[in-house]
Amino acid sequence: MLNLEEVKKHPGVKECIRKSEYYLNNLGFTDHGLRHINIVSDRAKMLAKTIGLNKKEQELAAVAGYCHDMGNFLQRTEHCFAGAMLFSQFFFNQEDTVDVFEIVQAINDHDEEKHEIVSKVGAVLVLADKSDVHRSRVKDTSPNNIKNDIHDRVNYSVIDSSFRVNKLKKEIVLRLKIDTKITGVMEYFEIFNERMVFCRRAANFLSYKFVLFINNFKLF
Repeated sequence: MLNLEEVKKHPGVKECIRKSEYYLNNLGFTDHGLRHINIVSDRAKMLAKTIGLNKKEQELAAVAGYCHDMGNFLQRTEHCFAGAMLFSQFFFNQEDTVDVFEIVQAINDHDEEKHEIVSKVGAVLVLADKSDVHRSRVKDTSPNNIKNDIHDRVNYSVIDSSFRVNKLKKEIVLRLKIDTKITGVMEYFEIFNERMVFCRRAANFLSYKFVLFINNFKLF
């Protein structure tokens, strides 16, 4: 079975992640590098375990989380497909072909604009990825950039973030604390509404409900 430690050591994966981080940094994007992918990987594995997926699915979710953004250096708009194809090329000769293509499909389908959720591993990846909203993702924290870049401003306004599962209520809960002196809740939804809707679809696929709190107000 593919495992995360093996994937992390693969020279192709390492180089894709390095080049993607460099590329997006130059374009002025929020963090999509090691900080982000490790959070998504850890969160995906935690979520998979908590909702009762088996150990193989937990590991596949962790791998998909770690590799989901590695196609960014080829093209941002189709980075999901690029990353999926790169992963398949790196690992297609593995004995566990079914596992490889489970990860390929999850990577390909994590973009809310074009894809459907068709697997538990894919649903877990969506929730782990889209819930990573925090000021630590912002690379350029200069006042001028925060003022003029709405994506950086919204992320920078989030001073605390927690992601939890309430098994009793069958809820997957994202709690954010926003500094409203930096941005308002409506601006958050201007940027992230589609992502939150995608999280709701992912949670529904897992027979859970997605719940969003901002400054202790329930919004989803």
